[in-house]
Amino acid sequence: MNLLVVDASVAAKWCLPAKGETLTEDAFRLLQRYARGEIRFVVPDLFWAELANLLWKAVRQRRCAEADAKQALEAVRGYRLSTVASLAVLDLAFQIALTFDRTVYDSLYVALAVDAKAQLITADQRLANALAAQLPVKWLGGL
Repeated sequence: MNLLVVDASVAAKWCLPAKGETLTEDAFRLLQRYARGEIRFVVPDLFWAELANLLWKAVRQRRCAEADAKQALEAVRGYRLSTVASLAVLDLAFQIALTFDRTVYDSLYVALAVDAKAQLITADQRLANALAAQLPVKWLGGL
């Protein structure tokens, strides 16, 4: 069974209205594989704050209703994603951030993938393009 790190940009595809969202079908295919037990997901604890912030922003921008955002957050919590404390990979994340000129936030996901001998799946194409040649990062659209 493959272990994958997913970032909040992927989970956002599960939560936000499909209209205007790219890669939604790709994200749901990945989620279906998880539901069937074909793959496992792991996330850093930062994932939850980032996902909640994405949903908050969507409510502010009137992309979705507050009740829908709350329901979406609860649904993702119900997936029972394995969650790792960011502190456990912080030193590696900081080094990745310095080496590759990426934010520490993004680097926490990458560091978790490295530490767990997994692959990070992201909907952030710029992040994937910047790191995929040297680190275990894959763009959701390239699956």
